[in-house]
Amino acid sequence: MWLETPRNPKAPLAGIRVLELARVLAGPWAGQILADLGADVIKVESPEGDGTRQWGPPWVERADAHGNIQREAAYYHACNRGKRSIVADFRDEADLARVRELSASADVLIENFKTGSLAKFALDYPSLKAGNPGLVYCSITGFGHTGPRASEAGYDFVIQGMSGFMSVTGEPDGDPMKMGISISDLSTGVYAANGIQAALIQRGRTGTGQQVDMSLLDCSVALLANQATYYLTTGDNPPRMGNAHAQVAPYGVFPVSDGHVILAPANDGLFRKLAELLGIAELADDARFARNGDRTINAAALDAEIAMATGKWTKAELLAKCKARGVPAGPINQLDEVFSDPQVIARGLRVDIGGMPGVRSPFTFSDAELALDRPSPIQGEDD
Repeated sequence: MWLETPRNPKAPLAGIRVLELARVLAGPWAGQILADLGADVIKVESPEGDGTRQWGPPWVERADAHGNIQREAAYYHACNRGKRSIVADFRDEADLARVRELSASADVLIENFKTGSLAKFALDYPSLKAGNPGLVYCSITGFGHTGPRASEAGYDFVIQGMSGFMSVTGEPDGDPMKMGISISDLSTGVYAANGIQAALIQRGRTGTGQQVDMSLLDCSVALLANQATYYLTTGDNPPRMGNAHAQVAPYGVFPVSDGHVILAPANDGLFRKLAELLGIAELADDARFARNGDRTINAAALDAEIAMATGKWTKAELLAKCKARGVPAGPINQLDEVFSDPQVIARGLRVDIGGMPGVRSPFTFSDAELALDRPSPIQGEDD
């Protein structure tokens, strides 16, 4: 069942076998990263299929091996590229035996079932470890396999609220806001791929695998970064800042005559350059704005002055001037602008595989290649 030869022998994970018992986003995202890196990933789906196949619109239609048109959600294709698909009903002994057989020769297994759910099928780590001591078994759950919430299901939106993300996202006087992407799921997928590869490296030293216990809540709290240390060092909850920065000013979104731009001069020298190019050089000598600490205290007054100046410029003119002077600045792009950006095009971030557009994993190697040879599989196409 496993591929006899690697999908791309120059890919970093060529020859690594991954069995994916995962659905929706965090687990499949980790599996897609490993697939892009060259692993042979077999996605095991229930007879009902991964739920994201139905998370449309938008929809994608394509013919299966028998010429029948299959309609699947574009969402599904965002996180399942490069895999193969088989269907298994864990209540069927023949299907279950097939999955166990695959796990016996897998390097990695990814699952995102609720804690304890797979034990009744003998697909939990202790059961599979007995027959495959080298197996790296990655479990992805909402809260991990320990602690008072270990048995609870986790959902990205809920975790964004619980983790503190939403308390620091949004306008100061507005409602708490979630991210525009499923950041808890996606970050867990990225962390899981890192954890899996670390366990594979350790296996190379010890000869044995292990279980990697990944939690949406753990990964989301870990992403708090400087916001966490703000609280941990002061005991105070960091405020919501909207597009502003708690420690740097000016830093935010400013109006121009045809829209908005981002300005982020993060030190005194860059602020002086910005003030000069905007024709308000005197602000750099104003005691209220001379140093970053002063500017942060007086950010509201400073932002008002800058907004009056930027409003006289067009977006293109101001961004060109900032680029020439080395002042950090940028546009706020819609996705059509993102994928027409010359830098995005030059880096080859958009890929088209089997007629399906997508975004490649963002790795660029000097002596390796990604394996971008398979679109997302039609359900059960490899049975």
